[in-house]
Amino acid sequence: MKNARSWTPAHLPAEFPPPVGAYSPAARAGSLVFVSGQVPKDVRTGAVVGKDVREQTRQVLSNAERALNAAGATLEDVVSITAYLARMDDWSEFDAIYREILRPPYPTRTTVGADLRGFLVELSLIASLR
Repeated sequence: MKNARSWTPAHLPAEFPPPVGAYSPAARAGSLVFVSGQVPKDVRTGAVVGKDVREQTRQVLSNAERALNAAGATLEDVVSITAYLARMDDWSEFDAIYREILRPPYPTRTTVGADLRGFLVELSLIASLR
C-alpha cells in the first residue's frame, strides 16, 4: 500500500482539458503552492498565443494565474518565479510586461535561456498562502 502524499494536486475546472503530460498544473503542500511550467497556449484550444515575447508573457502569466487560482492562490501570493526565455535578448521586453502585471515588492526571480520548442517564454512559480 502506498503512503499518502503530503501534498494535494490542484485541478483546473472541467471546461479546461487536462495536461497532456504526466504532471499536475499546480500542487499545494501545506501553505506552499507550486505551479508547473506555464507556456503561452490557449488552455481551451491548445493554440500558441502571441507572436512576440510581450504577447506570450501576458498569456503565460494569465495561464499561471489560472493554475494558482485552482490551488487557492493568486499572483499576489507568488514568492518565487523561474523564467525561461528562448532568446535572452528578449529579457527587457519580458521584464516590461512582468512589471506591468506583477507589482512591487516583486517575487524572487531567476531567468535562464532555454530551448522551449517553439515558445518564447515559460514560467514556473511558487506561492505562499497565509
